[in-house]
Amino acid sequence: MGEGCRPRLPRVKFAPVSAEDVALAVCRFVNERPAAKQAQTLYHRVVGNRFVQACIGRRLRAHGLERVIDMHPDRGVLLCANHRSFFDQYAIMSILYSQAHWPRRVYFPVRSNYFYEEWSGLVVNGLIGGFVMYPPIYRDTTRASENKLSIEKLAEVLSEPGTVVGMHPEGTRGKGPDPYQLLPAQPGIGQIIMRARPIVLPAFIHGLGNDMAQEIRDNYKRPPASPIHVVFGDPVDFGALLEGSPRPAQYKRVADRVLAAVAALGEQERQLRVQS
Repeated sequence: MGEGCRPRLPRVKFAPVSAEDVALAVCRFVNERPAAKQAQTLYHRVVGNRFVQACIGRRLRAHGLERVIDMHPDRGVLLCANHRSFFDQYAIMSILYSQAHWPRRVYFPVRSNYFYEEWSGLVVNGLIGGFVMYPPIYRDTTRASENKLSIEKLAEVLSEPGTVVGMHPEGTRGKGPDPYQLLPAQPGIGQIIMRARPIVLPAFIHGLGNDMAQEIRDNYKRPPASPIHVVFGDPVDFGALLEGSPRPAQYKRVADRVLAAVAALGEQERQLRVQS
């Protein structure tokens, strides 16, 4: 065959890989494979916990630890806290890792718009949490079916003792001037509670901001600047509330019960801060 008759090979076009595609693949691998999840927990205990303690450990003040240290959960624990800082759950989990024997696997469900849709969000998820921010929750109503899958995944992991799922009943950060004024509870957390029936552990945290460099500087002042109080409560007693029909109005009532428990701990924290 002459050179002028060389066959033309078809051009192969590669579809661009999105940040969401990569984030989903990586986070599913880490969080759904037992060996990878164990490695993540080791990362939290050896790297993440030490990092948190180095950054804010001198300012952390834990209250109500007797309520959690001796727990022997027969199923997963849903850790429900107020939300003022991006780092709230990491500070709370640092205390639990340091003081309690039972946390073995952690999941932080998160809205997808940053941690799953931006490359920088994927990097932050990996460095700070070892990709623990999983599963994603989508705001887009056209992806409601994917949110149902996330809820089913959370219900599955919450059936296992040693699992901790960290969530905020408010659904988003409170940005107002009063840290004790909580946003309305979102029904999504009520849906998860009614579906999974976990132990619901309320907590209130106050004193932690979003400027990590400033938080570290405050930690090493002599004496350390304003303390970070974390108050743990007793597991929420829902009574007959969980026996209601699984519908949005009932989810909201369950969520409101959780938020009320968190708000009550906020009042305790307010008094502790006055006394300190």
